Amino acid sequence: MRAKITYFVTAAVLVVYFVLAGSRGVMLIEHGTPVTIAFGVAVLILPLIGAWFLWQTTQFARSADRLAKELEAEGGLPVDELVRTPSGRIDRDSADAVFAKRKAEAEATPDDWRAWFRLAIAYYDARDTPRARKAMQRAIALHDGRPVRAQMHT
Repeated sequence: MRAKITYFVTAAVLVVYFVLAGSRGVMLIEHGTPVTIAFGVAVLILPLIGAWFLWQTTQFARSADRLAKELEAEGGLPVDELVRTPSGRIDRDSADAVFAKRKAEAEATPDDWRAWFRLAIAYYDARDTPRARKAMQRAIALHDGRPVRAQMHT
């Protein structure tokens, strides 16, 4: 729940920033000189890129959450079997062992979105966020029946 609140607060702050930056861009364009028009257009492009990125990130998070709820209803969420340090951090060797198991599962069933979802969690636990995101994107695509982009190397 804390993560959702943080996400929504951050998204709201970004939207306010996009509106403020966009209004400054419009003001620069309205000034009417070639230089201010060029700067105004440049200032307007940044909020558009930011809004697109926020939209993509929100869609990704919603899709991943949808898959997590479906997997939970099936009883297929991965069990937390990770060893933790006294401070609560995940033990690296433990994460690597679970990752090896999840990787083998995904390689054995490459068209199973559930295996890729669990592999994404293992990547995340192993602190490999870029690969976790790619594995989750693959899980979402497989679940939704969309073609999987390039062959992902596990």
